[in-house]
Amino acid sequence: MKSVIYYCNWAIYARNHFVPDLPTDYLTHILYAFIKINPDTGEVLLSDTWSDIEKHYDGDSWNDTGKNIYGNFKQLNLLKKKHRQLNIMLSIGGWTYSPDFAPVAQSPAKRATFVSSAVKLVADLGLDGVDIDWEYPKNSDQADQYVSLLKEMRAGLNRYAEDILKKTGTKPNFYLTIAAPCGMENMINLKISQMDAYLDFWNLMAYDFSGPGWSTVTGHQANIYGGQVSADTAIDYYIQQGVSSQKLVLGMPLYGRVFGNTSGLGDSFNGDGGAGSWEHGVFDYKALPDVATVDQHNIASYTYNPDTRTLISYDTPAVAGLKAKYIMQKSLGGAMWWESSGDRPLESGKSVVKTVIDQFGGPASLRSSPNNCITFPESIYDNVRN
Repeated sequence: MKSVIYYCNWAIYARNHFVPDLPTDYLTHILYAFIKINPDTGEVLLSDTWSDIEKHYDGDSWNDTGKNIYGNFKQLNLLKKKHRQLNIMLSIGGWTYSPDFAPVAQSPAKRATFVSSAVKLVADLGLDGVDIDWEYPKNSDQADQYVSLLKEMRAGLNRYAEDILKKTGTKPNFYLTIAAPCGMENMINLKISQMDAYLDFWNLMAYDFSGPGWSTVTGHQANIYGGQVSADTAIDYYIQQGVSSQKLVLGMPLYGRVFGNTSGLGDSFNGDGGAGSWEHGVFDYKALPDVATVDQHNIASYTYNPDTRTLISYDTPAVAGLKAKYIMQKSLGGAMWWESSGDRPLESGKSVVKTVIDQFGGPASLRSSPNNCITFPESIYDNVRN
């Protein structure tokens, strides 16, 4: 089983959530969000260099000699050495930077720059692969260009793995994944069978199915069954297109979406309730009750407050456990979460991540993952290269 989580480089600020806080024993892949793209050249770039490579954590010296990396990526490299099942990947794009994919993907020259600069970041930062989050290709031409981008990215990672083999005698396994849609209007645009040839696994964004701003009535935002959009329908579609079930990783939210001024599930609403942890209408799971109404039939959960007339759709440990059973019954590849700062601590006994991995068999069930790469002879940073 894979256990995949997105870590956001902005989490170190108001969220006060740092790399050492990650539940590393319960993870196989950390997707570092987000890396940006220069649409004019195709170059892949860090989006916050202070957070990414400059911030000094406790224990970091200010007197090191040479050129050294600090920030989140130094901390992630330290974790990799302690937890050899743990793979760190760049996640490129995301909702904010997704508009920059189209002008890059359509140009062979820009795609080449995209690939070379992404591989250089992998080599310099000491990472294990690339996750591409393009939301979303809009037509057949863009879908074809997405395939080309993945093909060339796969080839670039393979070439770098061969380079390391020649220098060290050991060939690493570099991953290539994508954040994949679950809505039919976006899935139908993808050339799924062609993309699959280049991907190690697909991270299914099985959340935001309902929410203020795009829904007409209240509904589950991350249901397995039922509704206009469901995880099960999406999974069956990918399988029908030729993707092995074991390459499909079910994404789950660590946050809840709020519907305001409503009488309950399936009813009309008005607004997003006007409150949230960091933005209106969105609360971290850790700010919400750990017990809620569970829809056993559709595998989803929610709370409704008749006094404030607000409904919040989110995953509790109870429904997370049901989703873990679904993952196993469906022979899927594992679980993914957006994003790490929203969960409760492991020691609370109410962590959604821990609930799912314990259902799989605990951290021991993740140990069969290939060892990560900790040898990067071409890094520009002395403390990564050495």
